[in-house]
Amino acid sequence: MAYRFIYENSSLFGTRWLLRHLKIYPNAYYSFLKNRKEAYNTRKQYIFSQIQDIYHTHNGIDGYRNMQIYLKRQGIALSTLTVHKYMNTELGLTAIVRRKRPGYRKSKPHKVFANLIQQNFSAAKVNQKWCTDFTYLFLQDGRKYYNCSIIDLHDRSVVASITDKNITSDLAIRTVKKALENQPKLKGELILHSDQGSQFTSKEFIDFCTNTKITQSMSKAGYPYDNSPMERYFNTLKNELIYLHEYKSGNELISSIEDFAFVWYNHVRPHSFNDYKTPFEARYGIQNY
Repeated sequence: MAYRFIYENSSLFGTRWLLRHLKIYPNAYYSFLKNRKEAYNTRKQYIFSQIQDIYHTHNGIDGYRNMQIYLKRQGIALSTLTVHKYMNTELGLTAIVRRKRPGYRKSKPHKVFANLIQQNFSAAKVNQKWCTDFTYLFLQDGRKYYNCSIIDLHDRSVVASITDKNITSDLAIRTVKKALENQPKLKGELILHSDQGSQFTSKEFIDFCTNTKITQSMSKAGYPYDNSPMERYFNTLKNELIYLHEYKSGNELISSIEDFAFVWYNHVRPHSFNDYKTPFEARYGIQNY
């Protein structure tokens, strides 16, 4: 305790004055400082090794905010400023960000629904507001696949995801069916927000939503910000999975996306919308650490 008092107050009183008045031998105090520094450096090197292991295991996709969460799960509690200093400044590790590929053209819709969301991307309850959209994906040989996913705006959980060779209203319907099957019995109104793609404005899809008592909502044409949670999810999917691998078969691609959505994204990856809890933790009030 005396050594720590001297260490914390030496700038105020002076080290020699404190040693003399506390009757402590200088050699003993400086030995304490040496051991303290060695312990600090040993712990720092251990933290560095953990940061490097996490960074490389996750293929360099994590920034310092997510890194702080992963370290906390391992019992290492550090401030975001300290993690930023260690990771970005001292280790030179930064999150890999890849440029988005250009999007595909959508067919002209023949029916449009009002925008009920109006960029209010939050929901007081589970299964109150869902967002959905399509994105394209490529195999190694250039063959194109399409993924349709649905996100719950309450906690950003992926409630359904299906990948297929064709972008059709049937794919959209099958994805919504999967979401309904995966969730408990719905209570109250469910809003499904999408863009104005023809898959969502087709008679088949509209009839399906009507029969299942789903209220459709649509973004303004050519306005991706009206469905930004889906834009962000697909950006994450591509940056943290698709662009890091080359897929030789459709089955390999589909299996990889399923694991990403329902294991990594929902249960492992912290989300800033949930105060860096995973969607699963936010949805069920459970802590993984």
